[in-house]
Amino acid sequence: MSLLPPPAPAPLIASFDVLPYAVPAFVLLIVAEMVWAARRAPEKYEPADTITSLAMGLGSTIIGAAVAGLIWLSATWLYDHRIYTLPNLWWVWVAAFVLDDFNYYWFHRSAHRVRWFWASHVNHHSSQHYNLSTALRQTWTGFFSLSFAFHIWPALIGFPPAMLLAVAGINLVYQFWIHTEAVGRMPAWFEAVFNTPSHHRVHHATNPRYLDRNHAGVFIIWDRLFGTYQPERDDDPVHYGIVRQLGSFALLHTAFHEWIAIAKDMWRAPWRYKLGYLLRPPGWSHDASRDTSDTIRERWLERVDAG
Repeated sequence: MSLLPPPAPAPLIASFDVLPYAVPAFVLLIVAEMVWAARRAPEKYEPADTITSLAMGLGSTIIGAAVAGLIWLSATWLYDHRIYTLPNLWWVWVAAFVLDDFNYYWFHRSAHRVRWFWASHVNHHSSQHYNLSTALRQTWTGFFSLSFAFHIWPALIGFPPAMLLAVAGINLVYQFWIHTEAVGRMPAWFEAVFNTPSHHRVHHATNPRYLDRNHAGVFIIWDRLFGTYQPERDDDPVHYGIVRQLGSFALLHTAFHEWIAIAKDMWRAPWRYKLGYLLRPPGWSHDASRDTSDTIRERWLERVDAG
């Protein structure tokens, strides 16, 4: 129930899924980047890696379509219990987009700091190559990990579900173009406000300096505000992938390896430590026999200070 009277009737907000419209552009841009890479940097694309990325993207799309109704029902339930009814005006759409990007930042940061979310998100980071096909290497288990909750909770304060799903789709489309090495750095004003290929290359890096940095979706301002911003440096070239590389292009291994590893760790761990393997950062272990991004960075800083 709304706390205030609803606004004057407005046109029905249609559910606008931008992704199907963006797919042709994705394909054309990938082909264009492949042509660029063939001429200037053939090592940027590896056939087996690209096929794995595309297969992960296809699987993610199919699974996403299968669970879309459940996400819609969840968002609609929250909207039915909203505390206010927001009007269908341009500034509400802008507010929804900015709020969704803010929520994406905190989801993305959580996905690197909580192993439960990382088990789903790690798929996207598992390629040792960085190109536009990597953008399509998406999770098959996002619904299982409940990551959609970060996007739909604003329905509770009055943002219509169709609006929230539309702006989330626009956010996802924006992030496609930043997965490339064909673009260097954008103008300084753009780099200051928006996420760019340079910023996102840092995010995909395994270099100690770059670990768990630049979680932005569209606006890099969130990283600047919350202390996770790191510029790309010419003296520290980016190395891509994950700290413990997969060493395989097997599709099912790519999709589920971290969930399997979590299950094994929880099975073997003493009872009081079991939840730690689910909720603590990736790499945490109860006997400190493994490394988290924090311990990797700390050792690196010690070497830098000693040198």
